[in-house]
Amino acid sequence: MLPDRNYESYKSKSFIERFTGHIKTVHKHKKNVRKACFRMGLYYQGIVHDLSKFSPTEFIPSVKYYSGQFSPNAVDKKLTGASTSWLHHKGRNKHHFEYWTDYSMGPKPKMQGVRMPMRYVAEMVADRYAACIAYNKDMYDKKDAWTYYNRNGQYLDFDPDTRAVLEAALKTMRDESEEAAFKLMKRLLAITKDRDYDASILDRAGYDDSKHPDVEISISDKVF
Repeated sequence: MLPDRNYESYKSKSFIERFTGHIKTVHKHKKNVRKACFRMGLYYQGIVHDLSKFSPTEFIPSVKYYSGQFSPNAVDKKLTGASTSWLHHKGRNKHHFEYWTDYSMGPKPKMQGVRMPMRYVAEMVADRYAACIAYNKDMYDKKDAWTYYNRNGQYLDFDPDTRAVLEAALKTMRDESEEAAFKLMKRLLAITKDRDYDASILDRAGYDDSKHPDVEISISDKVF
């Protein structure tokens, strides 16, 4: 069970505390994403990651609802019903799987996930790793990115091949190390060369899912 959240805790902070706190969190997040992306050879993406967070649409509500405990977007959504910052962000940053949704073909079209290019799957791995560091701080553990994903991943409308690659990377991070996950993604990037792929690409990269069984991980002491 997740701990109770005080969604109005941001009110206890002054404007200066919220402003500086958000700036520091964003820069820390970008620093860790940059470090991870550079390890995977994604230099440009590591530099330009999340620049839209400095746009007024994202920056203003993020400062307003900053508490330092969890994402300001979660507070905005809880209190107002929708986060305009998040809606703006996911539509402009290709490392979010929500960007890669489209109507299906057929007599009963529905919104569904489409396959993400490998370079953005790799950036998504870096993003999830860095977000866990930013929010869990001294409590951060290499299992956190998988824990957060596993909490509701089964309900997310991923393309199945994109899902397979993401889960392989997060399991590798959970069971081995962050560096091992980045090396796996770097191998996948080298094999695909940003061309189309399917889940079988993991076999060519030397990933063995039998070595990474699903396990129960307590999230009672984590706040995401």
